[in-house]
Amino acid sequence: MVQRAEPGARPGVRLFLDTADREALARWLPTGLFHGVTTNPTILDRAGLRSSFDDIAPLMQEILTYPVQEVQAQCWGTETDALIETGLALAALDPRLVVKVPITENGIRAVAALHARGVRTTLTAVYVAHQALTAAASGADYVAPYFGRINDSGRDALAVISEMQAILGSTGTTTRLLVASLRHAEDMARLASLGCDTFTFSPVVAEQLFSDPQTIEASAVFEATAAGA
Repeated sequence: MVQRAEPGARPGVRLFLDTADREALARWLPTGLFHGVTTNPTILDRAGLRSSFDDIAPLMQEILTYPVQEVQAQCWGTETDALIETGLALAALDPRLVVKVPITENGIRAVAALHARGVRTTLTAVYVAHQALTAAASGADYVAPYFGRINDSGRDALAVISEMQAILGSTGTTTRLLVASLRHAEDMARLASLGCDTFTFSPVVAEQLFSDPQTIEASAVFEATAAGA
């Protein structure tokens, strides 16, 4: 049995790198900035990998050589039994692995079975506020709304996710809001001002964290001054 960690035991900011690209992992994970890595079948496919244990197991082992606390990988299968089977197999790879599960009826059933076996979970593909309440009721460790895709649908993602954060905060749940599908570092800052503290984003957004021209200019001045001294 995999031991479930208490999700509320370690408050504070958690940043995840949302990629399976090995070059990006090698660049960003040694910074020590990231609590972990998130993946899903689409992200694996972009990196030329399949949703198979032959591809996922070595990737997980490689990621865990870096200074990270967690890796999140998504189970697959349209039926509950298949989701449970692949979820258990993923969790068996390492106790630091969190199993992502789509927030469908079959997914909720799978989460209950996974929790009974000590597996930590993230309910993903979240688009509407009431799904945060569903995730909290299920006891999921994380619930992952898609910020960018909510905006793409014509709704105000900032307002939707603010409501989710309020729901989780008012219920006393230990389920943690993991905001995904972020495309701009500025959006993360706005969400943080509303109380969100857990985010997953691509290497493109990671670049934005260090691309402020005034900071770059000031750093260059410091170096020039130090060299002159």
